[in-house]
Amino acid sequence: MYQKFVENIRLRRFVVLAVLILVVYLSRSFISIALLTFIFTYLSSKIVKLLNRYLKLPHMAATIGLYLVVVFLLYLLFSRYATILAQQAIQTYNSLLHFYRHAEFDSSGVTDYLSKYFETHNWQDKLESGAGIIFQQLQNVGRIAVSFFMSFLLSFFFMIEKERTFQFSRHFLSSDYAWFFQDVYYFAKIFTETFGVVLEVQLVIALVNTTITIAGLALIGFGQLPSLAIMIFFLSLIPVAGVIISFVPLTLIAYSINGLQTVFYVVLLVLAVHVIESYILNPKLMSSRTKLPIFYTFVILLLSERFLGVWGLIVGIPIFTFFLEVIHVQVKQEPKEN
Repeated sequence: MYQKFVENIRLRRFVVLAVLILVVYLSRSFISIALLTFIFTYLSSKIVKLLNRYLKLPHMAATIGLYLVVVFLLYLLFSRYATILAQQAIQTYNSLLHFYRHAEFDSSGVTDYLSKYFETHNWQDKLESGAGIIFQQLQNVGRIAVSFFMSFLLSFFFMIEKERTFQFSRHFLSSDYAWFFQDVYYFAKIFTETFGVVLEVQLVIALVNTTITIAGLALIGFGQLPSLAIMIFFLSLIPVAGVIISFVPLTLIAYSINGLQTVFYVVLLVLAVHVIESYILNPKLMSSRTKLPIFYTFVILLLSERFLGVWGLIVGIPIFTFFLEVIHVQVKQEPKEN
């Protein structure tokens, strides 16, 4: 029975796929680190190949140089951008204080309203719930930072010993249970190819988003555009949500520049970029690279975001095309009629 099972490739691969899905489900708390590691490694591998081809750099030198440049850009982003954001927050706070202390501002009405509000509402419970929400969000930010650091470190170690890792992994393909690892390699290769297409598309979208946003900010009158461009580019690598995340710091800076009028312009700019990415770039580019109709692409993005959150916008299309490859659905471009 065992030999018949091994020889039945279709049944065997179905069982291996079920095992892999079960493993992914049981290790879902680790999925963020795994996906981030894959993303960093894939992008690094592509860039190192380009450096090897055009600059004739050795693999080790190209890898170390690339990661040093990334670390420097992140340092530049957090050092300069954090300073800018802190200055804008302080200016906003001072502007509010100046407004409330102005002679024309009637503070008695506000004081009466606040006293009545605290008398009629259980403000202690609201304060505790608000503090709990803030603490939970800080924990989420800490987990994201740890996942980002661990993924970056794992991808660096993989790239440093890329050939050695591949040579060691090939030994599994000739072991006593080679059939299992051969099927795992089969599914991993399909998923890597489909996921790679999505990453390349998202990189193009990030470049377009950054260009449009920086051009709009320059017209509005923003300064420190290089630092803001680095921030917007890294956030744009997060599909759809990245544009929304960048909205908060941009509005703070806009308020300190020229008040609510500049904030209104920034809101319009962010909404325009969000619409362009969500309803034009994402479906159209995904459709052209994956050879899927725009309708299917749009529906998959909506459903994957609904069930998997932000990660669904990244892995939704690869998962769908992965299962198309598994069940051997050939997706080809039909010739246009004359």
